[in-house]
Amino acid sequence: MRKSISVKGLRHRHPVPNACRIGNMVFSGAVHGVSPTTHELSVEMADQSANVFANMRAIIEATGGRVEDIIKVEIYLRDSSDRNAVNEEWLRMFPDPESRPARHVRPLPPDSPSLVQCEFIAVIEEFLDLST
Repeated sequence: MRKSISVKGLRHRHPVPNACRIGNMVFSGAVHGVSPTTHELSVEMADQSANVFANMRAIIEATGGRVEDIIKVEIYLRDSSDRNAVNEEWLRMFPDPESRPARHVRPLPPDSPSLVQCEFIAVIEEFLDLST
């Protein structure tokens, strides 16, 4: 059974959940760099990167999973050469080089208000019934 996951403060304007879970599989939608408290999008890459990773953590935890369950992350950058802030957050969230998810970087349109976004896939080790 499919279960839509929406996190307070991160809900989309459109009728789209933050993630979807079926069994032990989780797929996110776009995870933006907005502040979950102010709903503002900073113009600074470091702020947006920190928010993207904090929001990714909030979403995976709302599914009943953990950061350790994330197996693939797609990073979207407006400027693909500007990876320092993303890499800092990446290493903070995934410090063990022997246990990091796969990652791929893709471009955002040059007119995007976001400097960075991501999507992720997770396989949750322990199956939890979220149907209730």
